[in-house]
Amino acid sequence: MHDLAHALADQLHPGAAPRDVTVSFGARRQAPVEYRSRGRGGPVTVYAQALHAALYGLPAPDESLPTALDALLQATHTATAPEQKTAVLRQVAEQLRNAAEIIQRYQYRAQWDHFPTEVAEQLDTAHDQAQQIAQALDRVVTAFSHQPTAPRAQAAHGQSATTPVASPPSPAPRHR
Repeated sequence: MHDLAHALADQLHPGAAPRDVTVSFGARRQAPVEYRSRGRGGPVTVYAQALHAALYGLPAPDESLPTALDALLQATHTATAPEQKTAVLRQVAEQLRNAAEIIQRYQYRAQWDHFPTEVAEQLDTAHDQAQQIAQALDRVVTAFSHQPTAPRAQAAHGQSATTPVASPPSPAPRHR
């Protein structure tokens, strides 16, 4: 399915990210009247999934993976299979990339509208952090694609199960 999404996105521009491409279907003028008034479109990834299922005789999912973060949070409670867990993490990473793009647009808007420089700087920081988190999820998602064989990953590294994991340093507070 992933290859199909890339192939469809490449129709717009070679190397285009599928998440950035939408498709739109319409009927030509010579088509019967009942088809001409209809149009349909949406994210290329959704159409790639449907085409993949249709071409290979796979059952189409009754409900696609939710895109709202609150719905994804609920999906984490029911995701038990490794492929479900990786799908949720991949969707979260995708949503973070979308959030980074939204944040960047607001950053540009803040600059264009001459908001205080601090506003654009904070939005720039938030944009960078959202991208970093999405990239981190992309790197770790494969770890969830199979069931762990060791009881605890920390034990394999010589840490006890009660040793707390150090959290990353928090950013320096900004003055307003």
